[in-house]
Amino acid sequence: MKSQKFVVSQGRDARFVPGFRSYFQDRDLGVRDATGGRYTAEVHRACAPCPQGGSGAHTHTVDFQFNYVLKGWIRVWLEGQGEHTFNAGDSWLQPPGIQHNVTGFSADLEVLEIVSPGVFETHEA
Repeated sequence: MKSQKFVVSQGRDARFVPGFRSYFQDRDLGVRDATGGRYTAEVHRACAPCPQGGSGAHTHTVDFQFNYVLKGWIRVWLEGQGEHTFNAGDSWLQPPGIQHNVTGFSADLEVLEIVSPGVFETHEA
């Protein structure tokens, strides 16, 4: 088994940077580096309104994708599952490669996302 490093990410030192999507900012929790890229954990927070039509349907080349809403709400369409609204305290596990579209979210949204592998591709559907 590959080794992992001890890592701490404290809220008082939180640094958000522009995310993959222009309407999100991301906080890297240090998991990607600590696991040699096997996992990543980030907090995504809203920094602009959801675009009309949402993020657009897309997939990720991942083995594992888990989301937990820390603050606010987010609405997501998932292929074969329909549209769901997740509120603070809610979570969902997306099967690998499932097509999905973020169709709305609150201005105060913060969501924790844990993914494996830590570096992956996104494919627009």
